[in-house]
This record gives sequence, C-alpha cells and structure tokens, in this order.
Amino acid sequence: MEWTDEGIILGLRRHGEANAIVELLTAGHGRHLGLVRGGGSRRQAPALQPGNSVHVAWRARLDEQLGAFTLEVTQARAERLMRQAHSTFAVSHLGSLIRLLPERDPHPDLYATLETIVEHLDEPSLAGMMLARFELAMLAELGFGLELDSCAATGGRNDLLYVSPKSGRAVSRDAGEPWRAQLFELPYFLVGEVAEPPLPADLRAAFELTGHFLARRVFDPRGSEMPGTRAAFLQAVLRDVGPGR
Repeated sequence: MEWTDEGIILGLRRHGEANAIVELLTAGHGRHLGLVRGGGSRRQAPALQPGNSVHVAWRARLDEQLGAFTLEVTQARAERLMRQAHSTFAVSHLGSLIRLLPERDPHPDLYATLETIVEHLDEPSLAGMMLARFELAMLAELGFGLELDSCAATGGRNDLLYVSPKSGRAVSRDAGEPWRAQLFELPYFLVGEVAEPPLPADLRAAFELTGHFLARRVFDPRGSEMPGTRAAFLQAVLRDVGPGR
C-alpha cells in the first residue's frame, strides 16, 4: 500500500533511539500518523516541527498498519511561528482541535482552511479571527454546526446580533433584545467578511460563543476538558493587540 499527498505537521513524538512518529493533517487522507526513520535525529528534528507543510509519501504492507512516512518540507514556517507566544499557542490549539477528528477520515476543506491559517498567524488580531472561525468549522465537521444565517424567531436574515446558547441559532436584534442578557453576542466577522481586524471585545465574544458549544457539544460528552492552550492563545492575542485595538 502506498500514496502521496500534501500535509501539515501537527505533532511528533520520539520512537526508539532515533525515529519519530509524525502526525499530519493531509489534503486527501485526513489526520494520519506515520513512522519517520531518523526523525528523532538532530539533523531531521528541526524540519519536523508543527506548522510546517510537507510533501508526504506513505508506505505500508497493509492499509491498517502505521506505515512509514517519507517527508519533504515544502513550507518551513515553524521557526517563524515559534517566535511569538500567540502563534505558538495557536499551532498547539489547532492540533488539539484536529485530533477530535477520526483518524484517516478526509476533510479537504478543513485542510485548505488550516493551510491558510498557519500561513497568516503572525498578526495577532487576524490570528484570533481565523481561529474563532476555525472553531466554528470544527463544530460543523463534527456534526454540531451552528445555524447563523437566519433568525431563530422570525426566519429573517438581517441584523443578526445574537446566538441562542441552547439551540445554536442566530437571533435578530429586535427578536433578541428582551433576552439579550441570556444570549451570546454574534460578532459579524463570524458570518461575513470584514475590512478591518476585529476589536478585542469582538474576539472575546467570538471565543465565548465557540467555547460554549465546543464544551457543551464536544468536550463534555467525551469527558474531557478544553485544551489549556486555547485560553493561553486568547490571552496572548489580547495582550498583543492591546486596549487600543
């Protein structure tokens, strides 16, 4: 059995004296692990870092085996991403979210989204916006997508400012006003394109919204907790953005 594909490194762990097991999200073969011979050596280890893009060849005798990777780095961005706290935490958090997906289950759209995100993590507020959108995308991929295109009460598509914490459906300004204290705010950048990076208040609102549904629909039923890198990422982003943005 063998195939070739493009992938992004999510993580790795040592295997034996000199080898490593590398975890990728690939374009056509989903989240996939493979053995890289010599991957634990000083020569190869710097290239096999989370955030780097690779061309991968996988080979195994049987499809269900771990198999072996041969990797060629096509975009070496890990060193740049590790220079800033927010992008370091972002890469770790992205990996934690993607590990919620079944192994070897293709998600080509999610791969394309991840590729865009890791290429543009340098700017803090942009990184915050992209990760909040990615969390929405993950909810959808896992079968828990929110309905943010029309009002739950009226069916209208205009002036959607809130989200119900129970149904995950959007609510318009007029319909939601009497219950606004019980509803989540819906930052516009989660549903439409924006010309400017979001304000800190909008980032907080977005992560409060996505965090509620990730906890309620994904992590709590699995008996697990939200990754600590998520809170660390948001704290670093808000610190870097500052009160003026």
